[in-house]
Amino acid sequence: MKLTQTEELGALLAVLKKSMFHGLPGLNIELPTVLYPTLLPQYDGRPPVKPQQPESSTSRPTLNKKKKSKVKSKKIQQEEEEEEESSGEREVAPVAASGREHLREGNTPSSSTLGGQSLPVEGDGAVGKDLFSPPIRSASWKRVSSSESDYSDAEGGMQSKMRSYQAKVRQGALACFLSTIKSIEKKVLYGYWSAFVPDTPELGSPQSVSLMTLTLKDPSPKTRACALQVLSAILEGSKQFLSVAEDTSDHRRAFTPFSVMIASSIRELHRCLLLALVAESSSQTLTQIIKCLANLVSNSPYNRLKLSLLTKVWNQIKPYIRHKDVNVRVSSFTLLGAIVSTHAPLPEVQLLLQQPCSSGLSSSNSVTPHLSTPDWCKKAPSGPFLEEASISSPKGSSEPCWLIRLCISTVVLPKEDSCSGSDAGSAGGSTYEPSPMRLEALQVLAHLARGYFSMAQVYLMELGEVICKCMGEADPSIQLHGAKLLEELGTGLIQQYKPDSTVPSDQRVPVTLVVMFWTMMLNGPLPRALQNSEHPTLQASACDALSSILPEAFSSLPSDRQILCLTMLLGLNDSKNRLVKAATSRALGVYVLFPCLRQDVIFVADTANAILMSLQDKSLNVRAKAAWSLGNLTDTLIVNMETPDPSFQEEFSGLLLLKMLRSAIEASRDKDKVKSNAVRALGNLLHFLQPSHIEKPRFAEIIEESIQALISTVLIEAAMKVRWNACYAMGNVFKNPALPLAFAGFSASGFFLGTAPWTSQAYNALTLVVTSCKNFKVRIRSATALSIPSKREHYGSVDQYAQIWNALVTALQKSEDTTDFLEFKYCASLRTQICQALIHLLSLASASDLPCIRETLELNGDMVQSFILQFLKSGAEGEDPGAPHSSHERGQLVRRALEHVSSIQALTGDTARRAIMGFLEDILAIYFDSSGSQVAIPELTSR
Repeated sequence: MKLTQTEELGALLAVLKKSMFHGLPGLNIELPTVLYPTLLPQYDGRPPVKPQQPESSTSRPTLNKKKKSKVKSKKIQQEEEEEEESSGEREVAPVAASGREHLREGNTPSSSTLGGQSLPVEGDGAVGKDLFSPPIRSASWKRVSSSESDYSDAEGGMQSKMRSYQAKVRQGALACFLSTIKSIEKKVLYGYWSAFVPDTPELGSPQSVSLMTLTLKDPSPKTRACALQVLSAILEGSKQFLSVAEDTSDHRRAFTPFSVMIASSIRELHRCLLLALVAESSSQTLTQIIKCLANLVSNSPYNRLKLSLLTKVWNQIKPYIRHKDVNVRVSSFTLLGAIVSTHAPLPEVQLLLQQPCSSGLSSSNSVTPHLSTPDWCKKAPSGPFLEEASISSPKGSSEPCWLIRLCISTVVLPKEDSCSGSDAGSAGGSTYEPSPMRLEALQVLAHLARGYFSMAQVYLMELGEVICKCMGEADPSIQLHGAKLLEELGTGLIQQYKPDSTVPSDQRVPVTLVVMFWTMMLNGPLPRALQNSEHPTLQASACDALSSILPEAFSSLPSDRQILCLTMLLGLNDSKNRLVKAATSRALGVYVLFPCLRQDVIFVADTANAILMSLQDKSLNVRAKAAWSLGNLTDTLIVNMETPDPSFQEEFSGLLLLKMLRSAIEASRDKDKVKSNAVRALGNLLHFLQPSHIEKPRFAEIIEESIQALISTVLIEAAMKVRWNACYAMGNVFKNPALPLAFAGFSASGFFLGTAPWTSQAYNALTLVVTSCKNFKVRIRSATALSIPSKREHYGSVDQYAQIWNALVTALQKSEDTTDFLEFKYCASLRTQICQALIHLLSLASASDLPCIRETLELNGDMVQSFILQFLKSGAEGEDPGAPHSSHERGQLVRRALEHVSSIQALTGDTARRAIMGFLEDILAIYFDSSGSQVAIPELTSR
């Protein structure tokens, strides 16, 4: 259930907090009957986007395998739980009595202080039974044995029984707390953060009781695991709440800011969890500690905190990578994945990755004494490509990345005997590490490729061989994660070669090496994965990987490999599986932008037909991907228009253009996910239409319908991305001089005779948006569209021109009127774009337009002048890439407008022209005077 009425929540949480500590040895505290929430700063109330957590094996796609559940009888399960509870207490009791209090006082101890501890090997069960099994089982805390035969010892029986009862009370309270967390909104829960999460104590003050008190001091391993599970639930999805945290060195304050308090709490959580990590002896609880750390790492804003937090976690988790229990090893990889994916790339993590591979992994007094010198640092798969790759590899760090080496060895090398103790029951005779561990290692490699590609690129060909090996295996999950890694590597290579990339050319992976890499992929198991119809998820992932090929490398592939890629994608577009069809549609939308393919009329036409077919699919996801690809395809049409060779426009089928227009119109009435790209495609298609198309009668109706679809999309209350794209599309329509923008009398063509009814409707829609839309980015785009027509007659009648002018002045006046503080950052860009539009209109004005302009300036001249001066002086840029950005170019715009107005032949006695000229001259005089420019204003008044 969802708790909407939270009046009683404080009383409930107070009861739970009291019960959580019931019977805890050495703790006697008085708690209030009601807990009150802390007032939190206002932040966006929308539910936070769930961060991309490293997948646990329970949530990993199983590819058409049904979930299997093992059902035990209640009696057997109860006996196992009681046996586990009692054995856990025996293991941990000495630590709880002595070591835990000692650890609470000091800093995180080094591994040398823990030489006497040994981690017991829980090898009595299969991996599948214990792997990520939740410590809080359904109502297990209720099962209290009524028989006293378990407590035969007269002296210790009652005490042992009482301890068991008390532990079950604590577990019950934690189970109830977990249900409460799941039933209330996170922003309500975080009001009680300080009641359950520790904070750094003041000097001389005792530590407040919290969930970490149970984790560090409770003698029952199951209770400790339950407390950790509750803490994980609190931390999950807390990124937005914790993002306010900020460390500060200024301690001389009259009060502690909220941001500092949260930062202090994050530091204390790190400290306590690391203490719990080195003190824990139960493997199941150890797994929960590491998973809780992974949750904390994923949500903490390390870019706003002082350094060293991640370093401490990193150094403490290293030994557990080689722990005997497979669950601990898997969760250790999960934590490493969280470290390399949080706020990547972080300089602190970059340094940690460059540490020598043996650092922290071999020590005679280590927590895991079975560790020896890590042979995986020396072992590495080799292949025929590596010798060639070493010659042409980019300049990079000569220090090998130990984590990449570890992950590669985990995936491809046979497992070592020292770690196989608890794997014997589930390995099934396999010589490799257990599948969950290999999957986590592949995920860590994918995170490294995404966030620290400069380190991963050194191992490009080696990782290619790992991918080939994984995709050639029988396990679909291993194949899938191999394909995901390939996609991340391909995306990293594309990022390096983007025009705005900051990577120096000598540090990029050479195109020749990229060609070798993809040749290896296409000659390997990738084509088989694409054709593996038994596992559609794998097919879809392989399509995504194939779409991440570098365009410069694709053009250099052998022609048979190029044809293979295109043939497979076009063929898979007919798949009955929606996942495959969506991935294929997206991949075709990527390929159609490739420079070596975009002028191939046959390929573009085949792609267009495939996309149009997908736009009719029943699946919304397929239609959304197809609409995105249709937008990309129409972008290609516009790029081809700008080439000097007109052959593409001449050869492209007019009938296919009609089909594309009809499909785009239909898609513009679909859901927002489809509509946003459908209107983008409509704008591009209307821009692409040639006079030879427009003259044909069959195009007249479809053009009118297309523009009406755009106008209605501009006006509807849809997602802001949809309206932004619709305004952008209207601007594209205005760029086509062959379309009937002009009114009667301005064109000799019979088709244009009379008025174009949609012209005034389009301007009315854009002027309404520029003055009243809540979203400033949409306003900016509508102002840009209004400044695109290049001739005065395109703006229509004097009344139409006056309406546009007045709307822009009003929009300028209201450019700071917003109730959403997030929109304020776009104010300068909006004013810049409106000023450019006003100056553009002035540079096209006719004599009939001048009285309206003068009237507006008499009322709002000072306001308009101040904003135009800001536009001239500041470096604020609009969204139009072709707009003038330098101060000199902006000044030239105003000068051209002044020259145009001065050249207008005004009617006798009309003073409007002189007033407008004086307005512009004043602006230029003030601007040149303030900038110290020696350029004089041309003597235009005498004209």
